[in-house]
Amino acid sequence: MRALAAAFFSVCAGMVMGAPAHAQPQAGDWPEIETKDIFGFTEGSGIGLEGEKEISFGTEARLGKSGGRYWGSESKLEFEFTPSQYVQFAFGPFFSAHNISNVPGLDDRKAVNLGGAFGEVRYLLLDRSASQPVSLTLSAEPEWRRIDETGGARVTNAELELKLNADVELIKDRLYFGSNLLYEPEGTRDPDGVGAGWMQESKLGVSGALAYRVASDVALGAEVWYLRHYDGMWANQFTGDAVYLGPTLYVKVAPKVFITAAWNAQVTGSDVDDPGAHLNLPEFSRQRFQFKTAFEF
Repeated sequence: MRALAAAFFSVCAGMVMGAPAHAQPQAGDWPEIETKDIFGFTEGSGIGLEGEKEISFGTEARLGKSGGRYWGSESKLEFEFTPSQYVQFAFGPFFSAHNISNVPGLDDRKAVNLGGAFGEVRYLLLDRSASQPVSLTLSAEPEWRRIDETGGARVTNAELELKLNADVELIKDRLYFGSNLLYEPEGTRDPDGVGAGWMQESKLGVSGALAYRVASDVALGAEVWYLRHYDGMWANQFTGDAVYLGPTLYVKVAPKVFITAAWNAQVTGSDVDDPGAHLNLPEFSRQRFQFKTAFEF
């Protein structure tokens, strides 16, 4: 974990030192920043400018279980467009990758597959203004999966990620605070599970994040997530929780190109089936990592 964190901060430092020199005006002259992607796993409220389009490629990876070697990731190819100042749409396919060896409860697997497809609708509920520092956006992201997110087996899965995204400008053009409320129900059908039907589960979460612009085109920050897992679509039966903490990075490498990265480590958690555990590894991973590059036009 320490080696991964050291590598992350090394990359961050290199990117900051190598940030484009053409876009470094004085702080008072800095342009407004699009807040959607500056907080890591926490999404900001921004939906872009009316008529704006974006193509992005992003990966979210999960590392580490209770034993053995575990890697699971989903990489999205996304097309995003904003037809009005209040609504944004996005959709695309995603690819699943797994490298699992000697993990209790999971089959050994090394594979890359077409994982499924997703869509997203974001609606701006409250826009920021000179007299109103808070901005709110409601997002809904349905997903269809043919590959199990955790174990990599062939399944049929349907998921709906609902988020309330909020952010506020604490210091003009410099410091931002973001927060998400998450509700994520899903159902999974194992094609080999004779008579098993659909397994239903859900997740609730809340996050808080800070992002500070150290330069006009560079923001560094940190975020914390609290996640709860339940059996049943309506948070019926609590099974465990987890707290993640980690750094975030946003770099605008060209006027219409940016990259983001975030690393979270599970710092504490609980498992109903294992009261003595200090982490929840059946439902969550030890670490998670996110990287995205996007092109606006």
